[in-house]
Amino acid sequence: MSTITGFETVDVRFETSAMLDGSDAMNPDPDYSAAYLRVTTDAADGHEGHAFVFTIGRGNDVQVAAIDAVAHRVLGRDVEAILDDLGGFWREFVYDSQLRWLGPEKGVMHMAIGAVVNAFWDLKAKRAGLPLWQLLARMSPEEIVALVDFRYLSDALTEDDALGILRAALPGRAEREAALLALGYPAYTTTPGWLGYSDDKLRRLAREAVDEGFQQIKLKVGDRLDDDVRRLRIARETVGPDIRIAIDANQRWDRDQAIDWIRALEPFDLAWVEEPTSPDDILAHAAIARAVAPVRIATGEHGMSRVLFKQLLQAEAASIVQIDSTRVAGVNENIAILLLAAKFGIPVCPHAGGVGLCEAVQHFSMFDFVAVSGSQDGRMIEYTKHLHEHFVAPVELVGGRYCAPLAPGIGMEMLASSLAENEFGVRATA
Repeated sequence: MSTITGFETVDVRFETSAMLDGSDAMNPDPDYSAAYLRVTTDAADGHEGHAFVFTIGRGNDVQVAAIDAVAHRVLGRDVEAILDDLGGFWREFVYDSQLRWLGPEKGVMHMAIGAVVNAFWDLKAKRAGLPLWQLLARMSPEEIVALVDFRYLSDALTEDDALGILRAALPGRAEREAALLALGYPAYTTTPGWLGYSDDKLRRLAREAVDEGFQQIKLKVGDRLDDDVRRLRIARETVGPDIRIAIDANQRWDRDQAIDWIRALEPFDLAWVEEPTSPDDILAHAAIARAVAPVRIATGEHGMSRVLFKQLLQAEAASIVQIDSTRVAGVNENIAILLLAAKFGIPVCPHAGGVGLCEAVQHFSMFDFVAVSGSQDGRMIEYTKHLHEHFVAPVELVGGRYCAPLAPGIGMEMLASSLAENEFGVRATA
C-alpha cells in the first residue's frame, strides 16, 4: 500500500498578450495560464500525478486556491484504493454537499475537482506505463461505464445505452489503435486566426498552415463585420477553395445578431461557426442553428457540465461538440460527454487553444476513435503552436495530423524549469 504524502499548487502565467496570441472578440489580451497541481506519494516507483486548469490570467490565483481547497482532502489516503475506483473518487467530490453549493457542478470548484481527479488519472496511467488514451481504450465497457455518473443523463443516455455503444465498438479496437499509431489523428489550426493579428500575419500564417498539411484553419470573428469580411476574404484567397475555414465568435453575439452576422459571412463557405452566443443559452443556440442551416454550429468549449451538453444535443443546438480537457470535472465527465455525443451521432472536435490543452485533449479524441465512436469522420482536434516547449511530452504533428502520444500519463506534466520560471505570486504547499 502507498500513501499520498503531499501536493503542490503553482500559479503559472505566460505573457501571450504581448504578441496578441490567443486574442479574440471577447478576450482581447489573454495571458495563457495554468492553475497547476502536483500530487506526491511514498510509493517506491516515484510516480507523481500532474494536472492543471487553464485560465487566461487574472483569476488564476482564485483557481489555484480552489484546487488547494479540494486537494488537501487527499493527504494521507491510500493511493491504490483511489486508483481502483476513480468513478467513486469523482462522485466523492462532486457529490460533496458543501462543494456542490458553490456550483452545483459548474464553475471554479467543479474545475478544481477536475484538476484533482485528472492528477490521479495521470498517476494511474503512469503506473500502467500507458498514455491515457490507451489506458482508457483497453478498459472493458463495464469498467468505462463505472466511471460515469448517469444522474441527470438518463433521459438521454442510460447505462445500458452506454454499454451498447461501447460493446458495439469492441470489434476493430486493435485495428483502430494500430491505424492511429501509424497515421495519427486529423488536426485543424487556429494559429493564423487570432483577432489581433495583422492582415499580413494572417496571410503568412494561413499559407504556412496549408504548407504544413492542415485541411482546415479557424479565424476569430465578432468584433466588426467589415473586418471579418476582409479577413475571411484574405484567408479564402490565400488557402484556396479546398481548405476548410471555420470561424469562432467566442460568445460575442445576441441570438438575432448572430443569425444576421453568420448569413453575411456564409459566402466564404464556412466549415462551422463556433460559440455564436452565450455558452449557457441552449435555446438561442438551437434557434441560430435552425436559422443558418446548413451552416453548422459548434460549441462546448465553455460547457460547464455534462448536463449542458445533454441539453445541447437534445435541442439539436450543435452539429459539432467541442469538449475541453479542463472545463468540466476531469476525465470521467468528458467520457460521459463522448458517450452522449456518440448516442446522438454528433462528431466531437475538441477545443485546444491554450497552454497544455493540445497535450491533454488529444487523449480524449483518440480514446473516442478506438473505443467509443470508432470513427474519425468529420472529427479533428484543434491545434495552436503556442507553449508546447514547456511540457514533458509535447504534442507532435506530421502533415496536419496529431501523432498518437506514447508517453505514460495524461499529458499535462510541465517541465520543472518552466514552472519555476513562469510562476506568478505565492506558491502553496502541503
